[in-house]
Amino acid sequence: MREQLIGLIEPVLGGLGYELVDLEYGAGHSRAQVRLFIDAPAGVGVEDCARVSREVSALLDAADPIPSAYSLEVSSPGFDRVLRTPAHFERFVGARVWVELQAPRAGRRHYTGTLVGVQAEGIALEVDRERVTLRFGEIGKARLAS
Repeated sequence: MREQLIGLIEPVLGGLGYELVDLEYGAGHSRAQVRLFIDAPAGVGVEDCARVSREVSALLDAADPIPSAYSLEVSSPGFDRVLRTPAHFERFVGARVWVELQAPRAGRRHYTGTLVGVQAEGIALEVDRERVTLRFGEIGKARLAS
């Protein structure tokens, strides 16, 4: 459902001048929860969140992809911003990031270090003064780290 919602919502947000940073979806017993994290070149304020909420609510009501009642929350990505796409990683080369792999590699699942490069197949981190390369397909979660 998450990927379906991203595919539906992301183009609409792009047309409005916003970037979909992340989408969280949780199905409950009586009500689903949809959380959108958005960004824009000038930043995101309360008015932006309200505008996106109105537009996405209308879109979801028309497309009706969620089989139950749902609540929608829209907010800015925050200081621990999620990195989801290659473009997200490219924008933050030089920043400190936290990465969780989908499956452990040599017994290790979490990496925190400086993002030193992005290639077509993945990213390079400097972790404990060593270069570590991770393929995008290996990455389960990634975000900016403090």
